[in-house]
Amino acid sequence: MSAPMTGVAVSRSKSADVTLQTAIVVAASLLVAVCARFSLPIPGTPVPLSMQNFGVLLVGLSLGSRRGFIVLALYLAEGVAGLPVFAPVGAPGILRFLGPTAGYLIAYPFVAALAGYIFERRKRTFTNAALAAIAGELLLFVCGISWLYVLTHSLSRAIAFGLYWFIFAEVMKVMFAAGIAVTWRRFVPQP
Repeated sequence: MSAPMTGVAVSRSKSADVTLQTAIVVAASLLVAVCARFSLPIPGTPVPLSMQNFGVLLVGLSLGSRRGFIVLALYLAEGVAGLPVFAPVGAPGILRFLGPTAGYLIAYPFVAALAGYIFERRKRTFTNAALAAIAGELLLFVCGISWLYVLTHSLSRAIAFGLYWFIFAEVMKVMFAAGIAVTWRRFVPQP
């Protein structure tokens, strides 16, 4: 192949790759938005039980730290812009960042990045995926409870509102996200 033809092939390949990566990022942000629709308000706490965290973990573990961060930053930008991507319980749009779930939301890009970072540097096993997801969950709950503490001025109330109700569900989300991510990464080549 001549030099000009090689340049055209490389150019097409790069533009196709950019298009594919963009589509993956947008699709993953929509996955998190769909997960957010599965939400259950819990009496006694202003924080709903939602599948958003599952989507965040799945994106981070499946797409890695960089794309995971980008996906969740896009997700937050969609919510700030007023798109109905957040859980249906709570204030709309940018007002959500003043409410009780703000700490969790702001942590999402960092949670996906942390889980992806840990998992992409280890052997692709269920145990490593689960450990990476647990690290992400710890970061998520530290941020979420910290914000609740700012709102309530009581650490015990913040923990009661933002942790106790969710432990069992979070264990299940970690297990499912780890299982799906290991399978995904085994069959889909990573860039």
